[in-house]
Amino acid sequence: MTEFRLTQISDTHLSRSARFARLTENFHRVSEHIDAVRPDLVINSGDVSWDGPTSRDDLTYAKELHAALPVNCRYLPGNHDIGDNPTVVGKPPSLAANENDRTAFVDVFAEDRWRFEAAGWRFIGLNSLIMNTGLPSEPEQMDWLVAQLSAANGKPVALFLHKPLFLQTPEDPETEDTAIRYVPQPVRAQLVTMLGAHDVRLIASGHVHQRRDFTYGRTRHVWAPSAGFVIPDTKQEVIGIKETGLVEYRFRPDSLEVRFVRAPGQVDVGMDELFALAKG
Repeated sequence: MTEFRLTQISDTHLSRSARFARLTENFHRVSEHIDAVRPDLVINSGDVSWDGPTSRDDLTYAKELHAALPVNCRYLPGNHDIGDNPTVVGKPPSLAANENDRTAFVDVFAEDRWRFEAAGWRFIGLNSLIMNTGLPSEPEQMDWLVAQLSAANGKPVALFLHKPLFLQTPEDPETEDTAIRYVPQPVRAQLVTMLGAHDVRLIASGHVHQRRDFTYGRTRHVWAPSAGFVIPDTKQEVIGIKETGLVEYRFRPDSLEVRFVRAPGQVDVGMDELFALAKG
């Protein structure tokens, strides 16, 4: 295979509840676009569900919708799927990532990390929510990652995970407002050192609900927008571009193209509207 076309969707936040029907509508618009362009693979980079830890049905509903897509899908968990990372600063998460919820995600989606090769690249997907937790799966994943990077054998690496590594640099300070937004320290520093020893050319993430594309060193960092909804400026400062959408990639041996796309009919559902409905 000399060319590999991949579509990344993220933060779909799917639920069978009628209160979140507009998120399902956005997913249907994304599905129609995927049906039209037929990439080789779709990756959902996390927050697949609205609230997986309290509603297993959110996970199964999300899987049903993805299974109806005309191409294969790979999945990674987000904080809405298995709980969030503990951080050095700020409040502890209302629900910390844990093995029970991680296992529930794997039961539905069959994986929470993966790797494959295509078009001369090695693709690696990581569970970023177990980082900094001390859970048994955390060192297991890090050992697995070491092995996967070493086995790249000179191939460029594309890494996918839910949370971005950082805003500007690996040394960005953690604050109470930003600690939960990025891979937390000290795991971030360990991960950056590990990745820096290999030819990691792409790190693709979601979580922030803003699209962004920048290069640090030799690595391109792509933040996928939410496929479901946008967060108002009163709740989150503007870092990139706030709009719903998806990302399309075209990989060839030793080259990469990135394109942000808005599916026809996809709309910018507001977070305030969703939470008002959830309380109704």
